[in-house]
Amino acid sequence: MTALLALHLVAAVAAPLLVRWWGRSALLVLALVPAVAFGWVLAQLGAVTGGDAVTETTPWVPTLGLSITLRLDALSLTLAGLVTGVGALVLVYCARYFEPGDEGLGRFAGNLTAFAGSMLGLVLADDMLLLYVFWELTTVFSFLLIGGSGRRLAGRRAASQALVLTTAGGLAMLVGLILLGQASGSYLLSEVVADPGSGPLVTAGALLVLVGAITKSAMVPFHFWLPAAMEAPTPVSAYLHAAAMVKAGIYLVARLAPGLADVPGWRPVVLGLGVATMLVGGYRALRQHDLKLLLAFGTVSQLGFLMVLVGAGSAELAAAGLTMTVAHALFKSTLFLTVGVIDHATGVRDLRRLSGLGRRLPALAVIGTLATASMAGLPPLLGFVGKEAAFTALLDGGLADRTAALLVLAGIVLGSVLTAAYSARFLWGAFARKPGLAATEPAELVHPPGALFLAAPALLALAGLVAGPASPLLDPLVAAYAETLPLVADEAEHLALWHGLQPALALSALTVLGGAALFALRERVGRVQQRLAVGASADEGYWNTMQALDRVAVLVTGTTQRGSLPAYLGTILVVVLALPGSVLLFRAPWPDEWRAWDSPVQALVGATALVAAVLAIRIRQRLSAVLVVGVTGYMLGVLFILQGAPDLALTQFLVETLTLVTFVLVLRKLPKDITERHRPRERAFRGVVAVCVGAFMAAVGAVALASRTAEPVSVDYPAEAYAFGGGQNIVNVTLVDIRAWDTLGEISLLVVAATGVASLVFLRRRTGAVERASGEVRTTPARARWAPRNQWLAASALLPPQRRSVVLEVVTRVLFHTIIVFSLYLLFTGHNQPGGGFAGGLVAGLALVLRYLAGGRYELGEAAPVDPGLLLGAGLLFSGVTGVVGLALGAEVLQTAILETTLPVLGDVKLVTSLFFDIGVYLIVLGLVLDVLRSLGAELDRQVDEDDPIDSAPDEVIVR
Repeated sequence: MTALLALHLVAAVAAPLLVRWWGRSALLVLALVPAVAFGWVLAQLGAVTGGDAVTETTPWVPTLGLSITLRLDALSLTLAGLVTGVGALVLVYCARYFEPGDEGLGRFAGNLTAFAGSMLGLVLADDMLLLYVFWELTTVFSFLLIGGSGRRLAGRRAASQALVLTTAGGLAMLVGLILLGQASGSYLLSEVVADPGSGPLVTAGALLVLVGAITKSAMVPFHFWLPAAMEAPTPVSAYLHAAAMVKAGIYLVARLAPGLADVPGWRPVVLGLGVATMLVGGYRALRQHDLKLLLAFGTVSQLGFLMVLVGAGSAELAAAGLTMTVAHALFKSTLFLTVGVIDHATGVRDLRRLSGLGRRLPALAVIGTLATASMAGLPPLLGFVGKEAAFTALLDGGLADRTAALLVLAGIVLGSVLTAAYSARFLWGAFARKPGLAATEPAELVHPPGALFLAAPALLALAGLVAGPASPLLDPLVAAYAETLPLVADEAEHLALWHGLQPALALSALTVLGGAALFALRERVGRVQQRLAVGASADEGYWNTMQALDRVAVLVTGTTQRGSLPAYLGTILVVVLALPGSVLLFRAPWPDEWRAWDSPVQALVGATALVAAVLAIRIRQRLSAVLVVGVTGYMLGVLFILQGAPDLALTQFLVETLTLVTFVLVLRKLPKDITERHRPRERAFRGVVAVCVGAFMAAVGAVALASRTAEPVSVDYPAEAYAFGGGQNIVNVTLVDIRAWDTLGEISLLVVAATGVASLVFLRRRTGAVERASGEVRTTPARARWAPRNQWLAASALLPPQRRSVVLEVVTRVLFHTIIVFSLYLLFTGHNQPGGGFAGGLVAGLALVLRYLAGGRYELGEAAPVDPGLLLGAGLLFSGVTGVVGLALGAEVLQTAILETTLPVLGDVKLVTSLFFDIGVYLIVLGLVLDVLRSLGAELDRQVDEDDPIDSAPDEVIVR
């Protein structure tokens, strides 16, 4: 099962490339993926109907007890068969629905394949958290499929509406699943259903899960998103909104009903909303003129019917519900595909403009008639079998409460009358000859359908026809699921096309006759509906609610987000003092013994940091204030040295230095002096907050140390660092081996931060690099200026004379290469000595800072003629790829592998693979510094320099 899901993932990723190679025919290849899955599902039919569930467990995060647990039983096999079988046929259909060269076809194919895999994972998942992951994946991919290319406003609105509603329901469902997992003591669906527990947690959890189910399956009052989603291409409607996505809520209710149907509130919600949805959807379908909208509201109606059957909690109704689920997937996907053929062939979906199409497209008319007959519940199709089973179950005691059973039966019968009426309306509107309307001539068919185009709807319609008489063959599969629920009637009713003359048959005849009567009186019914029409609708209510939320958001944002950083920071700090501060003050275990310092030098360093902090708030010049703030950082580094942590001290000094440089680059754009003045009361308040927060953080450190009861894990680090990580520098081994996953995440954030800084500063393409060729200084672009070849720095002559410093140029020329070599030394010795990739990258970055300060932006280009993004990407790729080396050598991902050998001249050589991970860190840090210099330095220089000829002379200038 895991392999099938992985196959869908690979196919989805490869889909755009396959479409680029083979065009729309690539969809036929992609159809093989769900077809293979469908074959595998059918192969398990014997084992599942025999009572054995196929299970598969793959460890995911063993330390957290998370695993990918998949389970195939009767219910999941039925839904998996629909997802894969219909999915394969829809992909075949798409190969002719779309025109060659349609824009975005590759993306569409990838999204549809990925959705198929996500839906398959949803019905196979036994772990509730894994089910939620697949649940949200179906939401995301349906959003992408409904929105299409994003060019049409209606498509974007429909996609966002479906996303908001189903995601909100999914979040409520997640809370419910967690409550159920906590109450039952297990997060496996099979175990929760077997023993869900009892109490308020179970009740709340069950109702929250129902919120997710009713939003996903478009129950009232959330039914309106489904008709709006008809903006999607017809194959999407046929798959997502008939056979797959909307069935997710039905599946979840059916899955949990054996264990949760008796929870207080379950049946009233399921039965009440189900019947209401069936009636509302059927009523609205009678008013539609667009064939897709007619089917969409019909789908809403049928989903309400299914919700009643699978959620009632009895074996009889569950059997009918599973049968109707299969029937609905077959006939509704057929009908949507039929509408797609009509739309593709004529360019029209309005039933008021179609006439006589049945004679022009007889094969399509037969296909549509079979599917419509199944939807209306006519024999001998499977829809009739399922509806008969539902009527029989309610008549014979499918619900223990006879009053409730009769009320539900009355609602379903009335809904079935509406179903038969809109079924006749669809068939008449699509294929019948209408008086006063010219028939659709063959010449008017834009794209006459071919055999391959009709293959998918024909097979689905034929399946619905064959499944009716062959329904006894489905009985073992349906019974295998129904047996998980209690039997309310005296005996179980088996599936069959004919049960003799019984009340259920009379009700079926009544629904057909009632539907025929409504269709015959369609004009009068339409006038009555117009008189009873109300101005409000659920869809309008949704958009009004969203607009109200937008107004509230603007009001709240305008009130609270005033652009004052001190106000924001003050609010955060006051909340910290009020909440965790009060807990710390009254509930924290305070230390029994206090020690101010280990040596008087620490006190001196601390006093220096305090003095610098006080001066920082008194100094009025920005640059001086920043320099004084830097003193506090350097003092912290000194404390690291005094505590015997030279590696941390080195990193602290380097980070503080680079931070100062960044501040200085930014301060160039700000006024020299801090002109803002505050009243004495404001200064006093800020001072109190600052002192209290400082005391709070000191107390947190003391309490944290005093609260330790167990032996810290770091006690074993010195021995394990060498034995396990192959290095003597505990800090570096921790970063690149013991906590390598943390480091990988942190360097990924560095890449994101660097990209963000560049995107905020650069207004156009980045400043061109300076490169040296044939003894010439070449700038792209550059200021034309004569530059003798004996300059200390290659591009220093491009600076104005007043900005040059010969002493700084000489020092830079002498020290630059030494600093670079020193950075490499820190990189390669960092596993055993203070240093490492982070420190080495910072040192190399400071060397670039020196070049920039001495020679300006052109000198920076000469020193580093490489795109910072290339360094960032290469570093992240290098660290990630080298993490797999340990796996190749028999270790875990990102685990250090130690290689030892003897080489000529060098003798014994010991190499750890984490060195290459550290090289990636080195490149990322260097790329980050270079990006900061390019954006906050060189680019700001270009923007300030109004005389720069870049805008007027974009061509390359050769400077001799």
